[in-house]
Amino acid sequence: MGACCSTKKEKKEGLMDDEEERENFNLEEENDTLEGDHGSRVRLRGPSQYTSMFTERGRKGVNQDTMTIWEGFGGEEGQVFCGVFDGHGPSGHKVALQIRDILPAKLSLELNQSNQNGGDQASIPSPNNDIYNAETDYIVDTVNKDDAFHHTFSLWKAGFLKAFQDTDKELSLDSNIDSFYSGTTAVTILRQGEHLMIANLGDSRAVLCSRDNRNHPFPVQLSVDLKPSIPSEAERIRSRKGRVMAMEKEPNVSRVWMPEENCPGLAMARAFGDFCLKDYGLISVPQVSYKKLTSRDEFVVLATDGVWDVLSNREVVKIVASASAKKRSIAAKVLVDHAIHAWRTKYPKSRIDDCAVICLFLKPQSSTSNFSQDVVKEGVTPRALTQSRTVKTTDQSCGFSEVSEPGMSPASTNWSAVEGFSSLITAVNLPRSASDAMTGRKILSMEEEAEKPK
Repeated sequence: MGACCSTKKEKKEGLMDDEEERENFNLEEENDTLEGDHGSRVRLRGPSQYTSMFTERGRKGVNQDTMTIWEGFGGEEGQVFCGVFDGHGPSGHKVALQIRDILPAKLSLELNQSNQNGGDQASIPSPNNDIYNAETDYIVDTVNKDDAFHHTFSLWKAGFLKAFQDTDKELSLDSNIDSFYSGTTAVTILRQGEHLMIANLGDSRAVLCSRDNRNHPFPVQLSVDLKPSIPSEAERIRSRKGRVMAMEKEPNVSRVWMPEENCPGLAMARAFGDFCLKDYGLISVPQVSYKKLTSRDEFVVLATDGVWDVLSNREVVKIVASASAKKRSIAAKVLVDHAIHAWRTKYPKSRIDDCAVICLFLKPQSSTSNFSQDVVKEGVTPRALTQSRTVKTTDQSCGFSEVSEPGMSPASTNWSAVEGFSSLITAVNLPRSASDAMTGRKILSMEEEAEKPK
């Protein structure tokens, strides 16, 4: 089960410190394609017609970010699975790699078993019933029961939840990986035609680029950064005797601690692994949501928090649109380069975090809308984007704010332009978990953007 066979080439990811060397790096040569379940084409690096992916190590040791794309997922041509994983803790890189390989294989198995059973209505698993409630625990149904896709949506949702549950259980039984104080986040999507399913665990993020009625690009955030600062997350953790508190040196960063020990200080409320906290409210249940794609939607960006810590949703959309208008294959790398520049500019005394990016383009290259070309004409540059204004969110109790964009349907407003809190790694002597200093940003409206001082 899962992807098999060896990679075509072994490349050292993110070890080129010099910016010029990165510019000369040939992405087309860094292309690994494996064979997965039911004939899926598993891509661990390198571009394809509809995808771009890239990761680079930060300045904290081994790269703990990884990613995967499964094309023809489950044997269905045109169906694609994408996942980005951000490891943390001493063995976080091993956990992230393990989850990268196990999770999509288990999801493929779950969905194919449902098909073989005639598509019987799947029951949503309830792991640890005493801490999980399918109605309130960020399990989001946005498909009308009269919609023809509703039954498939139910199967997909049940498949995601079961796959995440089984993956975490398998990780706990793996004696080759020490996951007691180590874990990984996961942000994943499954696309089939106009249907997009999102399953998120932790504080990586998925953002959709769409267009408003004036043909301007705008971001639609598809996931919420699941941090202990969110009241419902903190309540669940505390109900299981876990502690949620910030350190004196970083009062804005809520962390999860064991009841009577000052460890591990995890800055996320959900993750694979981290079994020292699984009895104290940390869960591996993903937030599951759905988005029906339209002709206005252009691409989806999945990225670890190393990107979102320093770039807003709007900046990310503009960067990818500009890069892909010239050459899709380099879009992910260009975004990572912008993030690295932003780290050096905004936080010169902080250690740059690992960055991993997947860009999934929703249309053939020839039919890409002309807004990408408009972005290029506007002269979008790394310097201009990384020096844009930062505004604190107005809702610090929830950890994210919400801003509606013009031209959006009511069904999508719940997820539009949600700017989750991001955080930065400093030299605090903790296992590599998450963040030390939070920054919140509010997405500006089109009118506010136009009125900004030049």
